[in-house]
Amino acid sequence: MSRKKVIYRIAFLLVICLTVFFAGYIYRAISIVNAYGAKVVCSAVYLQHRSVQNVIDEELSAFPFFLATYIVNEKDSSATGTTWGLAKRKAIYRRKLGATLVSDSSEKQIRAQHFMLPLKPSKNTDTIAWPNGNLLPDTLPSGIDPLKLDAVLQQALNGSKDGSPVYTNAIVVLYRGELVAEKYAHGYDKNSLMPGWSVAKSITAALTGILVKQGKLDVNAPAPVAEWKDTDKEKITLEQLLQQTSGLDYEENYRKPSGATSMLFKKGNAAAYAAQLPLAFTPGTVFNYSSGNSNIISRIIREATGKGYHAFPYESLFYKTGMYSIVLEPDASGTYVGSSFCYATARDYARFGLLYYNNGRWNNEQLLPEDWVKTTVQPSAADTLQHYGYQFWLNGFDKNNPSERWYPDVPADMYFADGFGGQDIYIIPSKKLVVVRLGLRVMNENKLLKDIISAIR
Repeated sequence: MSRKKVIYRIAFLLVICLTVFFAGYIYRAISIVNAYGAKVVCSAVYLQHRSVQNVIDEELSAFPFFLATYIVNEKDSSATGTTWGLAKRKAIYRRKLGATLVSDSSEKQIRAQHFMLPLKPSKNTDTIAWPNGNLLPDTLPSGIDPLKLDAVLQQALNGSKDGSPVYTNAIVVLYRGELVAEKYAHGYDKNSLMPGWSVAKSITAALTGILVKQGKLDVNAPAPVAEWKDTDKEKITLEQLLQQTSGLDYEENYRKPSGATSMLFKKGNAAAYAAQLPLAFTPGTVFNYSSGNSNIISRIIREATGKGYHAFPYESLFYKTGMYSIVLEPDASGTYVGSSFCYATARDYARFGLLYYNNGRWNNEQLLPEDWVKTTVQPSAADTLQHYGYQFWLNGFDKNNPSERWYPDVPADMYFADGFGGQDIYIIPSKKLVVVRLGLRVMNENKLLKDIISAIR
C-alpha cells in the first residue's frame, strides 16, 4: 500500500472519529437542553399557572433553548422537550411536589412514590398581621422616604443591563422586620410563586441548622455518607460541604455538558451522583462552588429525619414562619433537589430572610442554633475571596476598602441567598434591611441596594 493511501485512510478514520465524538457531544447537549426546558415549562405551567408560550418567550427564547419544541400534556400533567425529534425528555407534575424530571427510574416508578406531606394550615393570612400573615399596617416606620423608595423600585422594575431588559418580576423590602415596599411586574402579585433556583441552597442550610439544634447532625463531624466509608473521602465534614470546600471534583458550569448539567438534568439521584465523584483537592483546602455538595447535604437531611423527611421542611421551618406557599421539588429518587428547585412567593422568600435577620428566631422560638447565623457568615480559611459561608454568599469583610467587596456601595455585613438569573434575598443587619429581588436576568444589584438604603433616612 502506498504512503499516500495510508495517509488518506488515517485522515478518513480521524474524520469518522471526530464525527462520532461531536455527534455524541451534540446529542448529550440536546438531551440536557430538552430536559431543562421540560422542567422549566412543567414547573411554570403547573405551579405558576403560566402559558407555555409565555414561558418560551421569557425563559426559553435564547439559544439553544429556542431550537427545542415544548409540549404540555394536560391528561397526565407533564411537559416534554425535544429538539429536531431527538432526545425527548419529560417532566411530570405531582400536586404539592412540583415538577420532577423522568431520569434513571421509569415514569411509573416515580408516580408510585408515596410522600407523607403535612396539611397546609387553614388560615386566612390576609387577616393575620405581618410577618405571620399578610395584613400590613396603614403607616410606615419612621425614617422611610416612601416616594423615593417607590421610585427606586419602579426604576428597578423597568431596569436593563448592557442594553437588555432584566425582567424583574418582584421586589420586596423589609425594614426593621416590617414590609415597607413591594412591587411586581405585570402578571405577578404577592400570591405568585416564583423560582428561587440556588436560594434552595440557603434553605437547605437552614434545615441543616435545625437538625444540628436537635442533636441529629454535627457540622464538625465527618459527613454521614455511606459511600465514603473507608475511602479518601470519609473525612469530609458536614461543615466542608456547607462551605463548598469538600474537595470533590465537580464543575458548576451550565454552558456545556458538565457535572452540574448531568446531575440536575440527566441523573435521577442527584446526591448519589455527586457523592461518587472523586476528590480533586484535599478537603478543606479549596473553595469550589458546587450544587453537588448541596444535594449531598439534602440526602443527609433525608437520612437524619427518616420517614418524616418530606414533611420535615414544612413542619420544622416553613409553616412555623408563615411560608405557606413554598414548594420543594424532588428528583426521581424522592430527595428534594436542595441545590436548585424551589418555588415560593416573594413575601415568603422575605420571611426566610427575616428568620436569619432575627438570628434564627421566630415567634419567641429559636428555630436555628443560637450561633448558627453568626457561623453562617464566617468564610472558611480556604475561601481566599472571603465571600461564602454556610450556603450563603457574603459581601466581604474589608470595612476599610469597599472596592474589595462584592457590592462596594453596600455594607460589609450584608450576606445573601443567590439564585440563577438574579433570585436574591439580601440581609443587611447594619441597615436593618431585608431585600428580595426576583427576575429572569441579573441586574445591577449594587445600585439597587445602594438606592434602597438611600431612601431610608
